[in-house]
Amino acid sequence: MPRGIVAIVGSPNVGKSTIFNRMIGQRHAIVDDEAGITRDRLYAECTWNGVTFSLVDTGGIEMANAPFQQQIRMQAQIAIDEADVIVFVVDGQVGITSDDQMVARMLYKVKKPIILAVNKIDEGTHIANASEFYGLGLGHPYPVSGSHGVGIGDILNEATKHLKDIKEDIKENVITFSLIGRPNVGKSSLVNAMLNQDRVIVSNISGTTRDSIDTPFKRGDKEYLVIDTAGLKKKGKIYEAIDKYSAIRALKAIERSEIVLLVIDADAGITDQDKHVIQYATDLHKAIIIVVNKWDLIERDQNTMIEFTKYIRNEYKFLDYAPICFVSAKNKTRIQTIFDTLEMVHEAYNTRISTSVMNQVLQDAQMMNQSPDFNGGRVKILYGSQVGICPPTIVLFVNDKNYMHFSYLRYIENRLRDSFNFDGTPINLVLKARKE
Repeated sequence: MPRGIVAIVGSPNVGKSTIFNRMIGQRHAIVDDEAGITRDRLYAECTWNGVTFSLVDTGGIEMANAPFQQQIRMQAQIAIDEADVIVFVVDGQVGITSDDQMVARMLYKVKKPIILAVNKIDEGTHIANASEFYGLGLGHPYPVSGSHGVGIGDILNEATKHLKDIKEDIKENVITFSLIGRPNVGKSSLVNAMLNQDRVIVSNISGTTRDSIDTPFKRGDKEYLVIDTAGLKKKGKIYEAIDKYSAIRALKAIERSEIVLLVIDADAGITDQDKHVIQYATDLHKAIIIVVNKWDLIERDQNTMIEFTKYIRNEYKFLDYAPICFVSAKNKTRIQTIFDTLEMVHEAYNTRISTSVMNQVLQDAQMMNQSPDFNGGRVKILYGSQVGICPPTIVLFVNDKNYMHFSYLRYIENRLRDSFNFDGTPINLVLKARKE
């Protein structure tokens, strides 16, 4: 699982997105010569030297009152606050600017590793330009070229060196979960209802939660740790309009969780923001439970829950494995269903299947439904083996990976789900050719 967050910050048009793309090894961020293209944070998983971490790209910070600049500064500040390592990118061909100095002043207050990347050192004659940036007072400047990939390895080496020191703080045999969702869906109220005591500030004003709150507790013979979605650590007018910029705060909570509870407002229904926020959890292969809160506000009959379930399944086709709980945090009704589901999903997320039993299921599945002709041949699954949990990871050894059509892989996943308890957990199916 990812260990820590690395944020890329800097003024506009210094090449942050180009470096972001180089670090993740693909063209993910929009790159353009026009300043200010990246407004929202972009997130990707990155692995280097055996260390996997979350990489976050941010919009350019400048002093000028450019469009969206207030929001960009805010989202960059959130990234700085929540990151474990910060990569500060400057333009080696332009030299130190007033915008660079403003960003540096933001970073002086941060007590965490800062890597100064002097970009656009595209020729050997430009290397001397990097020494000028010692003047920012942020340590050794690393000359890099995002366009040509030069020096990116040095940045990654330095970042992962610091990330290796981060200790995992999740205890064994403790069900660790977080609650995510757009503002004002009742996440804090739901935490309080689950704890049966007021441990988190509750308000009907969106964005009240201001700090990451970890609460360990016991219920019966089970131990839990609930990670409330992290809030902002700063105060001030610019930090109040946080709806659009809550992703990175949720990201850290998601990283540290085994199970993610996506909280939906029953009265408001599902929004595009709900779909956006759950993408982080699916990208990180977390177990997921959908919690429909404020169920007390809905006029119900014997079919209401069935119809709402159909609605959710239609909106979240990629989450058909996630169980759904209908609750009212306000009235503290049906809260027990969350705990029952947490226990079931936690078991599924940690499920191990014996090789012999799994291969019987795989053999039966292929006998019942032969694979389609695809890319000039038919895939044959020779055997499977589970190699990990959290999530369950299964390697399928096949005659040729190119013959596997996505629909047949989905069919195999469904047969595995029909045969074993994988409720709430993704299944990571890895194809491997027999000769690999």
